[in-house]
Amino acid sequence: MSRGGGSLSIFICILYTGLTRMFAELNHILNTSLEQLEQGKFALVLDTKTDGSFLVHHFLSFYLKAGCKVCFVALVQSFSHYNIVAQKLGVSLTTARERGQLVFLEGLKSSWDVLFGEKQDCGQSPLQFLSGSDLKHLYNFVRSSLATSSAEETWRCPVLLVDDLSVLLSLGVKAIQVVDFIHYCKTTICSHLKGNIVALAHSIDDSDDNENELVVSFLRHQSSLMLEAEGLVTGFCKDVHGQLKITWKGPCHVKGEKDQSKVYQYKIQDKNVSFFARGLSSAVI
Repeated sequence: MSRGGGSLSIFICILYTGLTRMFAELNHILNTSLEQLEQGKFALVLDTKTDGSFLVHHFLSFYLKAGCKVCFVALVQSFSHYNIVAQKLGVSLTTARERGQLVFLEGLKSSWDVLFGEKQDCGQSPLQFLSGSDLKHLYNFVRSSLATSSAEETWRCPVLLVDDLSVLLSLGVKAIQVVDFIHYCKTTICSHLKGNIVALAHSIDDSDDNENELVVSFLRHQSSLMLEAEGLVTGFCKDVHGQLKITWKGPCHVKGEKDQSKVYQYKIQDKNVSFFARGLSSAVI
C-alpha cells in the first residue's frame, strides 16, 4: 500500500489530538512518551483478583498513537469491543487496520472457523492449536504480520500485544508451549526487529494450577517491565478500584540497584484513570 511521509504525518497528528489524561498520567509514571519510545522491551501485565485489561487498552492506544506497527492477538473480546474503548481514548482501530498499521487477530471469531471448518484454509489458521496442534501457526502469523513487507512502509518499531496468555492454558495449550511461543516472539520481535511486546496474564493466589504458575514465573523472569494490578484487600471501594505495582527490571533504571518498584492505587473512570500514592485517597484509611 502506497503511503507518503506527508500523509503519515497527518495521520499521526490526528491520533495525537485524542490524547487523554489517562495516558499522560500513566506515561509520566512509566517515564515514557510518544516521542521517546523505548524499544526491545517486554512488558508484562499481571492481574490478581481484578481486571487489568485497562492497561491493555492503554498500550494499544499508546503504540498506535506513536505510529508503531501493531499485531494484536485478542483472545478475550471482539474487535468492536476494543474499538469502542479505543475511540473513547482518541484512536480508531478501524482506520488503523485499513491503513495497515494494525493487524488484529479476533480469537472469538477465528476459533469458529477452526472448530467448525467454515473455511477451506482453516488448517493454516493462527488458532490451529484449538484442534490439537501447537502454537507454531500463531507464531508464524505474528512474525509475518510484523515483518517489514514494503520499503514504502514507514511505521515505527513493531509491537505485539496479547490479551491474554492465560486463555491459551484454559483452551488446553501446555505451559511449555506457551513458554516456547513467548520465547520465540521475544527473540524475533525484541531482539531481531527491535520492537516491543505487551502481554496480559492472570496471577492466581493460593492456586494449585502448576501450569499457570510455570507460565507466570517464566513471564516474570523474561519481562523488562511488570505492571501488577491487584484488587484491594479490604474489598470493594467506589473511590479506589485497585492497586498497581510497577517494577522496572535491570540495572539501567536506578544506579546500583537491580530492580525498582513503585506502588500506586487507581480509580478507573469512563475516559480516564487516576493514579495516586497508596493511602492518600480520602476513601482509604
